Amino acid sequence: MEGTTISELFINEQIRDKEIRLIGEDGAQLGIMSPREAMKLAEEAGLDLVKIAPTAKPPVCKIVDYGKYRYEMARREKDAKKKQKTIEIKEIRMSPNIDTNDLNTKASAARKFIEKGNRVKITLRFRGREMAHMSTSKHILDDFAQMLSDIAVVEKQPKVEGRSMIMFLTEKR
Repeated sequence: MEGTTISELFINEQIRDKEIRLIGEDGAQLGIMSPREAMKLAEEAGLDLVKIAPTAKPPVCKIVDYGKYRYEMARREKDAKKKQKTIEIKEIRMSPNIDTNDLNTKASAARKFIEKGNRVKITLRFRGREMAHMSTSKHILDDFAQMLSDIAVVEKQPKVEGRSMIMFLTEKR
């Protein structure tokens, strides 16, 4: 059932396989038969024949009320979406000549992001002559990671990309 969207399901006459494995309305295995026989059984029960596992050998079909089945599937998908948590990447930008109070402010902002469960990308941007002192500025990112070490762990070590040095922090598991 996973991976199939509701609109892709084959029902009744749309099923064109030579033979199918049939499951009754109560969930009991009714064995392997031709789709015509299965259709007859479904009509007798006043229900629909729905192909629920098209990739199986032979394909699996079930006798169900199609409208009700579609509704259940839609509800399940909705519930699954509700339970999903999206992780955003929040960015904090700094320059190499940042003062300690500014660094503390940025660290507290990062702390809030991490506590909400987001990843934080810390970018140290270099301009002009600052480019010459890139190697000596790594300690700023290290200090930043140290300030948040109680709740965060460094996911990607500081790395130079173009005119900036980038580091990622995530929540401690």
